[in-house]
Amino acid sequence: MIYLDYAATTPLRSEALEAMLPYLKEDFGNPDSLHAVGRRAALALQNARDEIAALLGVRAAEVYFTSGGTEADNWAVRCTKAAERGIVVSAIEHHAVLEAAQLAAHAGRAVYYLPVGRDGSVAPDAVADTSGDAGLFCVMAVNNETGVLQPVAQLAAAAHARGALFFSDCVQAACSCELRPLAAVCDLMSLSAHKVGGPKGVGVLVIKKGVRISSLIAGGEQERGLRGGTVNVAGAVGFAKALSLAVREREDFVRHTQAMRAAFEARIVEKLGNAVTVDGVRRVSNISHLTLSGSGPALLGMLDLSGLACSAGAACAAHSTLPSHVMTAMGRTEDEARAGLRFSFGMRTTETEALAAAEIAIKSYRKFTEGGR
Repeated sequence: MIYLDYAATTPLRSEALEAMLPYLKEDFGNPDSLHAVGRRAALALQNARDEIAALLGVRAAEVYFTSGGTEADNWAVRCTKAAERGIVVSAIEHHAVLEAAQLAAHAGRAVYYLPVGRDGSVAPDAVADTSGDAGLFCVMAVNNETGVLQPVAQLAAAAHARGALFFSDCVQAACSCELRPLAAVCDLMSLSAHKVGGPKGVGVLVIKKGVRISSLIAGGEQERGLRGGTVNVAGAVGFAKALSLAVREREDFVRHTQAMRAAFEARIVEKLGNAVTVDGVRRVSNISHLTLSGSGPALLGMLDLSGLACSAGAACAAHSTLPSHVMTAMGRTEDEARAGLRFSFGMRTTETEALAAAEIAIKSYRKFTEGGR
């Protein structure tokens, strides 16, 4: 199996697993317990918080651990006090943000949507043109389907000029983007460990000092009274280790994945010509979203049976029969929005694999369009 679905999840790094093991075994204590075993866990948790804060260039007190990016997104959108004035979300947000905004709308809050161009990017002018007096703007740093980079600094500045806060889902940005500049302009930002070689089931919401927010999960005094539930100490430790490695290796990651993607796309475009469209313009290095004319969801199954693991978009929406909301927001027809595939690359991807994957995609597409459905 050739794995080209790193945007969905990444393998756990051995360094992260090694760092986690003591807190899954002998140092298993609850970090809120007031005895020596608990204090060792609490120290490990604080060290992980400090390390992540340093990597992001924020205060340790601004880093809150969650169960993942989805919880962090929901917390930011549904519980930030400024959002009571109204929420603005881009049309291409992750479902965690879009559905959280819908829940807020059901609760009586005004929700507005920012359009994107055919290139998949939100224009900063769209923020200035937004009607209403919304208190929270939400635009992801990198789209999880197309890999398109959003102009976060300009969007945040436009939101701040309106007296609003700015939240960015940075889950898909962590491997390929510099995180400090993103953290510097955001009032809130979310991250997820398993996108950077850390464990599943742990994430972070950065909540800058001065941002008023209520709890999403009640039930205890954990996370400075804002997030009930025993914190996943081993997960936090593994996240910190994986994120530190991702930050240190970012330039190598970008260089390598860009080369793998270029070889993959060049082969497919060479063989399929106008039948394939490379979606998005300003993209991160590791994501390739292709629209294959006349294809459909069944092509994904053919690729799987042929030994190629990729996706038709976000893994969390993989079982949906609806067209991609990202592609329709970019002006594609419903048929076109059902004909997209996302291929994503990692440090383990070799050129041999990239070219073999391209050949599998070409052969499967031709079989599909020739009636071999």
